[in-house]
Amino acid sequence: MNYGAIAIVAICLMVLVMGVLKQRAQIVFGFLARMAVGGISIYFCNYILAKQDISVSVGLNPVSLLTAGTLGISGVALLYGILFYQNL
Repeated sequence: MNYGAIAIVAICLMVLVMGVLKQRAQIVFGFLARMAVGGISIYFCNYILAKQDISVSVGLNPVSLLTAGTLGISGVALLYGILFYQNL
């Protein structure tokens, strides 16, 4: 009878651990997806601004990708807003 209770507790703990790992994986995947979309957005915005002869371009570096990964598209807009503000 004791072994049955221990087995039930062990299975419940395994299910909880799997749920936590799944949640962490979703957080990491979401961050990586936002970072990829942000990097692509920065690249194309730089390309479009260069075609229009506007000398504002955000560099593709770890800091800008971290900002894009954390804040998403609004982070990309923030980076461009900072550069436009500096050029005033």
